[in-house]
Amino acid sequence: MAPTPLPLEQMAGVGGYLPAGQEGGPRINTMSMSVLIDFIIQRTYHELTVLAELLPRKTDMERKIEIYNYAARTRHLFTRLNALVKWGNSVSKVDKSSQIMSFLDKQNMLFVETADMLARMSRETLVRARLPNFHIPAAVEVLTTGTYNRLPTCIRERIVPADAITPAEKKQTLLRLNQVIQHRLVTGKLLPQMREFRIKNGRVTFEVKHEFSVALTVMGDSQNVPWRLLDIDVLVEDKETGDGKSLVHPLQVNYIHQLIQARLVENPNALSEVYNCLHYFCQSLQLEVLYTQTLRLNYERLDDNNITVEEYVPGVKLTVSYWRDLKSELGYRLTVQSDPSEIGRPLAVVHVPSLGAKESAEVADRAVRSEHLSMERLIVHTVYIRSVSRLSDLKLEFQAFLKDVDFNLQGTPAILTVPVLSPCLRAEQIHITIDTHTGMFRCHVPKHLDCPITEDMQEALNADRSKLPSLLSELRYWITHRRCEKTLQHLPATATDTLTFLTLPEQELLQQGRHKIYVKLHRHPNIILVVQLKEKATMANEMEYTFHLGFVAFQKDEADVIDDSAKQLVSVVAQPPSDIPKFFTKLMRLIEFDTFVATHGPGTEVDAEVSPHKRKSTGDILAPPAKQQKTIFPAYFIPELAHVVAMCDEKIPFMNLAQTLSKHNIPHSGLQVEANATSLVLKILALPQPGKSATASGQQTQQGAASGAASEPKPQPLSGSSAFPKIEPHVWDDLMRRVLSISVRSQTNKNSQVRIWVVEFVFYSTPLQSCHPKEQGSRRTVYLTYEQANHDFSKTVEELLNDWSKIVYLYTLVHDFAEQLKNKRLPLCDMLVVKSYSYMNLLLGYGPKKEVSCNIYWSVQSHGFRLTFVGGMSAVNAHSMMRDQLAQHLNQHHSLTQIAQILHETYYPMSSIAKLPVLPFLGIPRPQVPVLSFCMLAQSPCLMRLTYQAVYCLELRFRANRLVSIRDGASSRFERNIIEEFTPIQGLKAFLSKYVDESAAYRGRAPHEDDNPLSPMGMEDNYGGPSSVTGVSAGGSSPFLGAGMRGPQSPRDSGLRFPAPHTPPSSSNPHTPASPHPSAGSGGAAQSHGNFNLTSPPAPHMPHPSPGGLMPSSPLNPQPSPHMVHSPGPNTLYMQSHQDSPFTAMSPANNQWPGSPSMPRPSPRPGQSPEHKSTGGSVVAGGPDRGGSRGTLNRPWAGAVPTLLTHEALETLCRPSPHPNKDINVTDMSPLERFLGCVYMRRQLHRNIQSEESLTALNSTEPGVVLFKVDGLQCQVMLNQMHMQTLHLKITQLPSPPDKPTFQLSPDDLLVIEQYFDTRVAAPPYRPNSLHSICRLLNLPAQVLKDFVQIMRLELKPEFGGDQLKWTVQMCMRMPPSAVPIVPSGNACVVLGRMKILFFLQITKIPYNGKDWKDSPSLVLPIVYDITTNLTQMAERREQVPSPMMTAASTLLRRFAEFNSQQNQCSLFPAITDLLTNLQLATDMPQPPPNQAIGPPVGVGVGGVGVGVGVVGSSPNPMMPMQQLQPQVGPQGQVGPGGYPQLGPNPGGPQ
Repeated sequence: MAPTPLPLEQMAGVGGYLPAGQEGGPRINTMSMSVLIDFIIQRTYHELTVLAELLPRKTDMERKIEIYNYAARTRHLFTRLNALVKWGNSVSKVDKSSQIMSFLDKQNMLFVETADMLARMSRETLVRARLPNFHIPAAVEVLTTGTYNRLPTCIRERIVPADAITPAEKKQTLLRLNQVIQHRLVTGKLLPQMREFRIKNGRVTFEVKHEFSVALTVMGDSQNVPWRLLDIDVLVEDKETGDGKSLVHPLQVNYIHQLIQARLVENPNALSEVYNCLHYFCQSLQLEVLYTQTLRLNYERLDDNNITVEEYVPGVKLTVSYWRDLKSELGYRLTVQSDPSEIGRPLAVVHVPSLGAKESAEVADRAVRSEHLSMERLIVHTVYIRSVSRLSDLKLEFQAFLKDVDFNLQGTPAILTVPVLSPCLRAEQIHITIDTHTGMFRCHVPKHLDCPITEDMQEALNADRSKLPSLLSELRYWITHRRCEKTLQHLPATATDTLTFLTLPEQELLQQGRHKIYVKLHRHPNIILVVQLKEKATMANEMEYTFHLGFVAFQKDEADVIDDSAKQLVSVVAQPPSDIPKFFTKLMRLIEFDTFVATHGPGTEVDAEVSPHKRKSTGDILAPPAKQQKTIFPAYFIPELAHVVAMCDEKIPFMNLAQTLSKHNIPHSGLQVEANATSLVLKILALPQPGKSATASGQQTQQGAASGAASEPKPQPLSGSSAFPKIEPHVWDDLMRRVLSISVRSQTNKNSQVRIWVVEFVFYSTPLQSCHPKEQGSRRTVYLTYEQANHDFSKTVEELLNDWSKIVYLYTLVHDFAEQLKNKRLPLCDMLVVKSYSYMNLLLGYGPKKEVSCNIYWSVQSHGFRLTFVGGMSAVNAHSMMRDQLAQHLNQHHSLTQIAQILHETYYPMSSIAKLPVLPFLGIPRPQVPVLSFCMLAQSPCLMRLTYQAVYCLELRFRANRLVSIRDGASSRFERNIIEEFTPIQGLKAFLSKYVDESAAYRGRAPHEDDNPLSPMGMEDNYGGPSSVTGVSAGGSSPFLGAGMRGPQSPRDSGLRFPAPHTPPSSSNPHTPASPHPSAGSGGAAQSHGNFNLTSPPAPHMPHPSPGGLMPSSPLNPQPSPHMVHSPGPNTLYMQSHQDSPFTAMSPANNQWPGSPSMPRPSPRPGQSPEHKSTGGSVVAGGPDRGGSRGTLNRPWAGAVPTLLTHEALETLCRPSPHPNKDINVTDMSPLERFLGCVYMRRQLHRNIQSEESLTALNSTEPGVVLFKVDGLQCQVMLNQMHMQTLHLKITQLPSPPDKPTFQLSPDDLLVIEQYFDTRVAAPPYRPNSLHSICRLLNLPAQVLKDFVQIMRLELKPEFGGDQLKWTVQMCMRMPPSAVPIVPSGNACVVLGRMKILFFLQITKIPYNGKDWKDSPSLVLPIVYDITTNLTQMAERREQVPSPMMTAASTLLRRFAEFNSQQNQCSLFPAITDLLTNLQLATDMPQPPPNQAIGPPVGVGVGGVGVGVGVVGSSPNPMMPMQQLQPQVGPQGQVGPGGYPQLGPNPGGPQ
């Protein structure tokens, strides 16, 4: 329970409060009203704070009780306060009465107190009142004069002190006393130890250093007056164990003071007596201090073996022994004692064995006769002197067998350093010292603390010193070994003392016990370097080095046989695999180096000047000897060893490479040293011509290399490419004249620290001049690098030959291209620019600004040329899509001129194609399966196929004169039927005809091209119903069915072919089909092309021959070669072998749509429908008015006829542009993508009509128009024929039967549905699931559809809802990811079943107070409407916890259902309106003022109704953009059927 507060009457500060102006009156209980209210508020707030802190720890019931008690108390308190405030209205009268009563009470109290005081005075005070006899004379004297002279004399003498002497008299007295003391000292006997004194202020002070200080005086000037002892100060201190305290107690000082004072009386030698007493006492005290320090030192830090007190006589002597472990006859000890012969001398130190007088006096002065009395200092200094003495004796012994060596004895503690080598670092010298505790010799080498020889040397120093010379020699060799390791630590070598020999070699050098080092070269495992170490005879401290080079082999046991190849210089590449590893070494060969020759090669000079104490110093000299500075190496660095190791490591790879070059019959000049000794170089005199037969040894080498890689697949030449480029003799001779030198050098990679070969080719200029600034001189160098890590020199030579082949083959192209580039009649200089030619790569720049690049080089792996394309700063290089096709063309024709022409003429169309999006999208055809929007498939340098969403295919062929021909790629060029993977694009011809340039089309079209339209091949119109089959040409035959185009008969097409035409070709009759090309007479040439139904056919079989007579000579126009048939295309075989192809999983051919029949396919029988109607016009490549009707252009087979477009038209077709409807604000798309998206949506709508039972398909007389009907409505979906980039819906109300009248929608409602379809369903991005939703909505009963139309109207025009709406609404056509997962994301989210309708609405809070729409919260609500019960509610899932906002929305809908009084009216739209009006957030701000404009809603304007597009909150689906509405222009406010307000009439409607 919370503490019960005190009543206000008992609060501190409440009682005894006096109002202002009544402080003099009686104390009454009053308080200001403001203070009282403050107290009550503070009390209430305090209790609330206490509750907030205590309630979380209690149970729920206890919390409720506490809250109730708090509320009751607070209510009672404020009720009392309310009553008090009401009573306060009449408080003025009470205040007046209270003041009158207070005044009367005060007067009454004054009267009573006056009477009481008078009675007390008369009865008590005045009765005993008496006056004394005053001393008037004394009072008068004191008051007048201020003094009193009548005090008795006895009192004055006892109390008042006598007058003090003056300062002058005091000073005179002290000066006189100083003279008396000085006279007594001069006339008396004074000891020498007391000669230091001072006289001041009538006293004399004697001070004996380190002992005592005493002050005396005399009490008169008579000689018989004794000395008076004033003060004694003992100067003996113990700064180590005394802790800063005095050593003598004050009682002891007083006793000594009294003793000496007693002896001073009647003593003729009083001062001598004072000194003797104090001197003896202080010496005894010093000995006691030293004894105490010794005991403490022995107890705390040292033991009895190090220091021991042998004898202590108080006041006489103290004997301490040390170094007890040393075997000595007398032992080592010291004695501190007083001088027995002369008592006045200080303490003396006696050493055993004796030290010199000078050293002994120095020890005593430092330790005893100083201010710091310390036994530790005494022992330390004694040990130091003893150590110096012993090390000096040892130094003399070393000098006996080490001549001309600088020894050094210094330091504290004393250290004797003995140099082992010359020169020798101080860290490499032997440091000998003495253990201060035990007195034993200790030695070590600071740089080599782990040296095993120092222990033996230490034993020899303390025992048998005859072993020192041999131990010093071993230590010298051991340190030299470490110096070798230190020298090699930055070199690719390792030093070791032993090798694992099975049998010891016979060479004397390699026998055991010899001082030698084996150096293993990391890069050459079969080569070792043996370094022999010797001491110089004249100078033992200097070493001599002898080098031997050994060739070793590895074996696993003695039975392992080693061939003679191991004796060669070539390194072992790799050992054959074996079960037992080969750990043992066998020496095959040993070569001795001449040290002088090895260290005095070209560019290497060794300092020959040898001093007695310095050895040789080597270094590489680059400058002339006159200016050379002597190279100074550290003492631990051995330059001879480093030079020899570096020389072996550097030259051995060159020798191996030279041998390998000789095996391949490549001449070279051998290893040489370049000028100024900069590096080693191997000159190659000539390289063989690529492609020629190798020599016998070269073949063996290649076979050996091939056998090791037998399991690896061989690189095959490019498909369709011919043999290697032919190297003409004059081209080879020209290249050989340009090769100046070929040099091989070795370098180290700075980043990876790996040794690499650097091959330098030096050429004289180039036949092809480039614009690169570094390629303007006459000397051209090419650097090639190869790794040395694998020791496979045959592979290195093969890589060198491969790179040489790159240079030669590219030179063959460049040599011919350079001559053609110089020809002024060819416009090659205007087409491209040579950016760089480095003999290995050719970089061409082309394009408008010559900023895109094409890199051409020879590939050894593919045995052909490769091309890489790089974009510029402001342009991308779209030729990367046909990189393989261009490389194939180059490898077949070996002509750079043709490649340049192709790159130049296809740059603009390829750049246009590259602007099409290639991103994958979801929701086509399935929500969770991504499909590429556009996929580019290059089949040749002049043929490109574009697939759209794996459904449609376009075939683009690049032609001369800046023309591109486009046809429907779904129509096969070899068979009558359609490719299974794709669907014909209906209306493609009509769409492309809008971009045809008549003048350009005439330039690029053959005269007979328009006379041969493609036969429809029995294809039905998939969009016009079963009776809308279009006709074919009058001839009834197809140009695909010529004699030369008859493919192999298969079971599926057996008997389904048209007969071959018998009518001769005639270019004048447009109804006569064209005969095959004259060159296609033999039918055998086409037999191998029957199954490649996506590839481009060869020129003789083209159904539409290119107008060769009108086109100039160009690489785009020559007859295609048969290899183009084998180009991969998206056919069935390709998709079966490539499961990752987008056509495999995303093509409609492989996807079965749920709940719908399979996609309509062309009829397998090439017949004509009974309703076939012949067309008399001919299809042309021009506009729609040239020889063909609108129906002909819209036929499915019309797109198979190529249409010629200019590059500008293709750019317009592929470049993203704004939507044709300016009011729709969507992302810019290309016209081609919008057209294909609309065709795809129309196709999906046709499939929906066939799959949905509620939709009835109707026959349409116009091609490309989808006509169907639902309950009471007839719908017509068509393309906008002006631009063919938008879909439009036209709805017509069907008349109701007379016997059964039905509810009719108003024209405005139909207009809203049409607007909604145009702007929300058939608008980008094109998603087929939106069609499912709109079709299901159209199938609803008219009364329910009426309410959905109202929601659509509110979405298109949010301000139609008025100022009372707080939310905007959007109806979701597809399932948004953020919604409750009732329907899978991306699917159609309008679900019908069991007389219930499930749909989703997204509502967005309208921002107020200047907020932005992007900050407004948004909700996606699943709504369920029950048609039978007329009930609108939210769909909820039991297993999911709803959010607070979803709960609030559900509560509002349930409340509306309870209080809805209009049962005969559909409750859907009123419930949604009530929800948009009354739904509030917890953080809602106050409502905006009336008539405030509502923010951007969603919609599109048609005709008189001005509607705009914008963003409202967040989109219900990331792929569905939200639109913004513009202010309304047309009339509004009308009321339609059912009492719902309607939009104004739309005079326009969709076109």
